[in-house]
Amino acid sequence: MLNSIRKFSSTIYAKILMAIIIIPFVFWGMSGNFFGGNKNIVVVISDEKYSIQDFGNFIRKYSEGKKKIKPAEIEELLSLYISEKLMEKEVENFGIKLSDKSLSRLIKHQKDFKRENKFSRMEYEKFLIKNNMLPSTFEQNLSQLEKKKQLINFINGGVVPPKFLVNSTYNKINQKRNIKLLNLSSIFDKKINFTESQINSYFEKHKEEYSEVYKSINLIELKPKNLVNSENFDDLFFKKIDEIDNVIIQGENLDYIINKFNLNKPSSYTINRFGKDLNSKIITELSKDLIKNIFNISDEDPTLVEIVDKFFIIQVSATEIVQRDIDDEKVKKEIMSNLKSETIRKQITKIITRINNQNFNLTDFEKLSKEKNVEIKKIILNNANDDKNLEKELVQQIYTFPLNKVFIVHDFGFTKNYLIYIDNIENVSVSDNSETYHKYLKLSKSKIINELYNTYDRYIKQKYEIEINYQALDTVKNYFN
Repeated sequence: MLNSIRKFSSTIYAKILMAIIIIPFVFWGMSGNFFGGNKNIVVVISDEKYSIQDFGNFIRKYSEGKKKIKPAEIEELLSLYISEKLMEKEVENFGIKLSDKSLSRLIKHQKDFKRENKFSRMEYEKFLIKNNMLPSTFEQNLSQLEKKKQLINFINGGVVPPKFLVNSTYNKINQKRNIKLLNLSSIFDKKINFTESQINSYFEKHKEEYSEVYKSINLIELKPKNLVNSENFDDLFFKKIDEIDNVIIQGENLDYIINKFNLNKPSSYTINRFGKDLNSKIITELSKDLIKNIFNISDEDPTLVEIVDKFFIIQVSATEIVQRDIDDEKVKKEIMSNLKSETIRKQITKIITRINNQNFNLTDFEKLSKEKNVEIKKIILNNANDDKNLEKELVQQIYTFPLNKVFIVHDFGFTKNYLIYIDNIENVSVSDNSETYHKYLKLSKSKIINELYNTYDRYIKQKYEIEINYQALDTVKNYFN
């Protein structure tokens, strides 16, 4: 069934803390040693072997029902798979158990199984039927996730940050800073000018950047109303979705699917990866996630796609590369912007080099202001989130520098560039009886816990020997590609 596992994994127990599987081992990555041997074994963890079949089932569970999965995604899923197995080993190592009574209570506390704020056996049974699942399967998975949750609580339990650390965290965010600011963009803009020759030269060197892939598609959204004449996502609807998926797998074309299931005529679009048509108009009907899926489709056969409980049949009818010309006003404007960014970046690099070589101080700061006739502004920042005078992104950069320091802050595209000097810092503290204190207590605790996870991750790496069979991994990649 295309949708049963996917629907199941997106509800209740999978939401309990899906991140549990990866938090402690997020830095593990795809390390491991190559080894030969049994082609059916994809990984060995401390002499315990895990098969291709088991890994394949894991992939189907977490790959959102995609028929084709990129090799890089397979590697990410293997990392996730190994992380899950390591957690299972740690759960067993610490003797973490969940009694039948505790499991029963856990099930009865799930909101999805309640009616009028009380546990409903009927709602529970409806969930199992809807997801084509046996009670034993659901309870086993819920039990495993609860044990992992308890493992995480075991690792980070009892963490209480000291008062000085809470105050330090509070102060870093809420201290007041008096700064002097010089707008470098005002200086650079005066001397930035480009000839037609420079513009043409840039275009020729970067011509491929001004060609875009456009895909022409036919799209049908599958709704309960147009599929089973209902307003609800019921069992009949999901059965029809499975039937459509089976027909697609059998290689039937879009016209056949439309006739067989009495579907509406498809909508047609020609778009680039930004969701714009050939006239650079944004197609608002298509979400970013949907566009991303469209550009992941490599063939012209119909494909069934699910995005946040919405289902679509997508057929790519054509793929073409459109080369934009330098006479295109938008191309020329983009080139001018890129040339400007390059020029500013070079100018900023020169100043930063002088600062790093301790050859640019407050005196040079003030001298530059006079030479270029650009005023130095004095600004008070009340905290790291104070965006009354500057964008929040720039303010937070300022809060990473110490007192009496000259430095540069800029945005990602180098459109806003400032030379900054911190004239004064007014430190602050928070009363341990206030609500604010408890807020920063949690923030400090979170930072400590993250460090604990990093330490635990290093411990896990030393404790378990992990060997990946890359021949078996290639077999899995070929199967899903």
